[in-house]
This record gives sequence, structure tokens and C-alpha cells, in this order.
Amino acid sequence: MKPIKINNVQNLLEQFCEKQVYVHLETTNGAYASHFDDNAYNVGAYIRNAKVSFSQAKIVGNGKTYRAGLKMEHGWIYAEGLSDFELDEKNRLLMAGHDREGRLMVSLEISETPFSN
Repeated sequence: MKPIKINNVQNLLEQFCEKQVYVHLETTNGAYASHFDDNAYNVGAYIRNAKVSFSQAKIVGNGKTYRAGLKMEHGWIYAEGLSDFELDEKNRLLMAGHDREGRLMVSLEISETPFSN
């Protein structure tokens, strides 16, 4: 993966607009991150192969981390804290954000074909 360049990723996101696509969205501070504070609790969200269509896609950010949003007919999907991306050999847009130690904290992936399990 390489650091997000906002114009490049915006163009890639727009290539998926108005298509039936599969989305993988994951957030975590638990499975990949350890807490040494008894008062802390782990949170996370995971959805894979949600079949959606979106009419608008937007990425915004401050040059370090970014938020990508997908506007669907009845709402939005968004991920915040993204920092890296790649378009892989299967034409899947993979975006992720990592903590200071390189552990995954958030990912948003879009594909025209289902992701493997």
C-alpha cells in the first residue's frame, strides 16, 4: 500500500459509482491492538461482501488521515482514519488506516466481485 493521494483515490472511487459493488468495512482497536489499561474496552465493526450501489463518493482529509464516504439511496457508508491505499490486480480498491505501530485500525475496500472469505 502507499500513502493516499486524494485526487488519485477520488478518481478511483468514482469508477465504482452507479455500479453494484461489494464492500468490506472493518474497524478495530481490539483484535490487532493490545490494551494495558483495565479501564479500556475494545470496540470494532466488521462487514464483508455487503452488496451496495452508491451515487456519490468523496474522500476528504488533512494530509495525514482521510475520511471516505459512499452515498447510497438511503444513507451513507464512511470510514475515517484512512491513510493508505492500493488498487490491486483484481481491480479492488483497498484503503486502510494503521496505528503508530502499523496495526490495522480501519479498512474500507470496494470490489465488483465478492471478497474471499
